[in-house]
Amino acid sequence: MILDRTRLTYVSAAVVGAGTVVVFFWWWWTKRQKERPPSEWRKVGELSDLVVYPVKSLGPVRVNSLECTKLGLKSGWLRDRTLMVIDLNGHFVTGRQWPKMVQVMPSVSGSILTLSAPGMMSMSIDLSRIKGKGFRVAVWGQPVAASDCGEEAARWLSRFILQEDTGFRLVYYPLQHPTREVRSTSKMFLVTADDTGAYPDCTSYCLINESSITELNTRLEDPVTPERFRPNFVVKGPIAYEEDSWGWVKIGNVTFKTVRPCTRCIFTTVDPETGKKNPKAEPLKTLKSYRQITDPVIRPLVGESPVMGIHLGLRGSNGTVRLGDPIYVGLPEEQPLLISPP
Repeated sequence: MILDRTRLTYVSAAVVGAGTVVVFFWWWWTKRQKERPPSEWRKVGELSDLVVYPVKSLGPVRVNSLECTKLGLKSGWLRDRTLMVIDLNGHFVTGRQWPKMVQVMPSVSGSILTLSAPGMMSMSIDLSRIKGKGFRVAVWGQPVAASDCGEEAARWLSRFILQEDTGFRLVYYPLQHPTREVRSTSKMFLVTADDTGAYPDCTSYCLINESSITELNTRLEDPVTPERFRPNFVVKGPIAYEEDSWGWVKIGNVTFKTVRPCTRCIFTTVDPETGKKNPKAEPLKTLKSYRQITDPVIRPLVGESPVMGIHLGLRGSNGTVRLGDPIYVGLPEEQPLLISPP
């Protein structure tokens, strides 16, 4: 079922007012849409936060402007999720299993990556000097190219996270373009191989709406911030959950397409300040009560994972985005989103 344009205009308001459940009909309709940007756009807000995560599952770096590439956000040697912690079997490890990882704060100056954490002396490595034979690591079972960052970084991370001298290693993505296949859980959506990035779980870009977080907080005892959801882009201006219906998105002059809803996991229960999981499994528990995909075709792929935010794929040439940039959505807004009462 494809909703008419008038109904879509009011669909997000119905989400808040009726306490509804999100149902996505993307698997059929969206695959028939041409990958051609619209000729008309509607301004919906502005970019209020711009975040890059140099190391998967570690802390954020906020900057005023970044270049958007197929691989993700970039500014010189600062690139989004192009470094990752692995175990000695070559499998990626994240804050899901090791919440303390979020307390490690990275910074990049020139080609120098510095890691800092509570109770630890800072550690720095020169990314331009990472050499050696490349190898493959596993991200959700998929092989991805990697270069080892050396013994000092491995020992530092192992000591902070494991309280051991060994166990973890830091790896760096040595390429300038994505090489991963689309995960099976994303093949029903619009994700392409160009959208998979270096080491992110799903795609190179994630957008969160401030108003959606505000509405979620009305349901929580302890409010959360957008940082809990580790977005690259935070937008202010749209009403809560309006982003569910966006198809094409433009930030400044850079064009993106919504390629799938962002489903959420246990990582959202980790407080980015303390590195500890919420004992009541919030906000995930509350999100599951009203933000689950119930469509029978898609539900087996995502399970009980609720939705908060959207994944974007870069469509068109590279470009620079800046804090305060206007954010537009394409017209007509025909993303087939159905809101139905619980």
